[in-house]
Amino acid sequence: MEIRAYQAEDEALVAAVWHRAGLDEYSYLPRFLALTPAAARKIFAEVIVPDAQLRVAWHEDKPVGFIALKGSYVDRLYVDPSAQRQGCGARLLTWAREQSPQGLELHTHQQNTRARAFYEHHGFRAVAFGISPAPELVADVEYHWRPEANESGA
Repeated sequence: MEIRAYQAEDEALVAAVWHRAGLDEYSYLPRFLALTPAAARKIFAEVIVPDAQLRVAWHEDKPVGFIALKGSYVDRLYVDPSAQRQGCGARLLTWAREQSPQGLELHTHQQNTRARAFYEHHGFRAVAFGISPAPELVADVEYHWRPEANESGA
C-alpha cells in the first residue's frame, strides 16, 4: 500500500471511495444514502478538497482510502469497505500524526461505532458529545489524540 498526495485527476476515484464507505456506514443519514455518485463527486470536489491536505492510500493502482487534514483537524478519514481492517486507516493516521505531532482532533457520529472503536484503538479520547451541524444534525462525539497522553498510558 502506498500513501501519496491527492491529485486533481484522482477526483472521480477518490470520491467514489468516500461515497461507497458512506453508503456502507451511514444507515442513519438518509440524505447521504440518497446521494448519487455524481452528487457525491460534486460535494467531494466542492466541500472536502478545498482547504485540506489530502493523502490517498493506493493498493494495486486503485485508491482504497483517504484522509483530509485541516491543520491538526482530521476532517475526513474514509476507507473503502473492501479494504477495511487491513491497515489502511492506521497508515493514513500515521501520516496525519507526522503532520501534526502535537496532537489531532476530529468529530464522528456517536452511532458510527466502527469509527469510534478505530479511533479509540489508536489512542484518541472522547472529550465532548454534541450535535453535528446541519444538514446532518445527529449526535456526534469530539475526539482528541495527544502524544503525551498516549506516552503516559492515559
